[in-house]
Amino acid sequence: GIGKDSRCAVAMDSRVRKTVVCSSSRGKWLQDVIIDNMPPLHEWEVSQRKTKTERGVQIPRPVGHGPSSFIPEHEIVPPETDDEQTRQLFVDAFLQNNRLENITSVMGFHPQYLESFLRLQHYLLRLDGPLPQDYRHYIGVMAAARHQCSYLVDLQESEFLMQDGDPDWLKGLDYIPQKLKNLCELNKILAHRPWLITKQHIEQLLRGNDSWSLSELVHAIVLLAHFHSLASFVFGTGINLEIDHECGHTLQPASLSEGANDVEAHHSNSVASSLETCEPGVEMLMHRMKKIQEAADLQEISQEEMKQRFEKVEKQSLELLPGQSACSECLAVSDYAKYRDDPNFHYEDFAKRGEERTIPTFRAQDYSWEDQGFSLVNRLYSDIGQLLDDKFRMAYNLTYYTMGPQKDVDTTMLRAAIWNYIHCMFGIFHDDYDYGEVNQLLDIKLKSFIKTVTCYPERTTRKDYDNFWKEFKHSEKVQVNLMVLEARMQAELLYALRAIMRYMM
Repeated sequence: GIGKDSRCAVAMDSRVRKTVVCSSSRGKWLQDVIIDNMPPLHEWEVSQRKTKTERGVQIPRPVGHGPSSFIPEHEIVPPETDDEQTRQLFVDAFLQNNRLENITSVMGFHPQYLESFLRLQHYLLRLDGPLPQDYRHYIGVMAAARHQCSYLVDLQESEFLMQDGDPDWLKGLDYIPQKLKNLCELNKILAHRPWLITKQHIEQLLRGNDSWSLSELVHAIVLLAHFHSLASFVFGTGINLEIDHECGHTLQPASLSEGANDVEAHHSNSVASSLETCEPGVEMLMHRMKKIQEAADLQEISQEEMKQRFEKVEKQSLELLPGQSACSECLAVSDYAKYRDDPNFHYEDFAKRGEERTIPTFRAQDYSWEDQGFSLVNRLYSDIGQLLDDKFRMAYNLTYYTMGPQKDVDTTMLRAAIWNYIHCMFGIFHDDYDYGEVNQLLDIKLKSFIKTVTCYPERTTRKDYDNFWKEFKHSEKVQVNLMVLEARMQAELLYALRAIMRYMM
């Protein structure tokens, strides 16, 4: 197997990496990509093409079936897809990351979004910027560890070593420079209760010994928000561990019944789902959207009424309690507590039951991404604002004019309800939006899924995913998760950038 002690060698040896990756279920396509993009093989390398089985080498195979444990493998866009844009994005992603990551495959449902995501992530992690490469990937480790996301922690540990990062840092927070350790408090608050961030937090990081420059801090904040929200997507879509993760492969041969059982589980689940009728179907949702539009044309709602509707949605979200933390084998084997301080600090509802508000609601008209956040982040970390803005807009506006089996549907109203409900989890109020639409368009199971994936992603289960939107396609459920990723990231950045603005005033 490939454990953490050997990953540095794997990272540095392309031949070993090729062997590992090409042993996966997508190996033939990946092998073609590598061969098309590598120099001619030397005679010695040609001689090594003798089959592994002839040499008695044990070949690892993935533990999971396909990129996601929630979505049947045959429904995910294959690497050799006929869609030219998607296929080229897969090739680009492979050449950038030395693998076609499972998360990229699942995002392949939405190539327009995937393009903006890969562009941002490449800029953030690999191109010129205020922070050195090893810092960037270690910050990714710290951020992903807040949600115990072994998938992202493992990928970023590997990248950290590939960038000549000090292996001692991977022993935990006690072994890292004080400058990085000073980021722990901001990481913790940003991940779980970003409304607590103040200009004092910013000031503490920018002054004294081991201080950060303002541009370095902005780079770090964007990295933290990126990996916090990416963890939501990983858990929300059931991303399987990569084959070279210590829990992502097995040397045992596959049994004949494994694949059949997986398909049967999906089939029986969909049959059971179709028998449940407690959620509004596609036609009912379309009818409600039509009614909302008709009512909006006939009446205007006062600002006071808008605020009351927002507070009602906030209070109702208090009733949505997440399940207990998932206890997978891998979390038992891989303890990421060494990367987390104050592990008991977690999300708490912005509007607490029966308590007076101590922190005012974040009013989007007072500090918005479009009017303030975009220009500030772009000024302090060149061009990142435009890349973030493209990604936010893509996630918010993405539509194929379909809802389940229905075509030619305007989904604007539904997308707005989802986005604004996610912001509601963070106490962000948009004064130009009627929050009454949230309760009409989002049923209890969808709300529960959104809250879990947004606030407690590590507790997301297959049942949570299966329970909502049973008449919708997997691509549409993935789109909900993309909106969670982006709306959550924007919320974290709004609070952090507002604190920076107040510090600068």
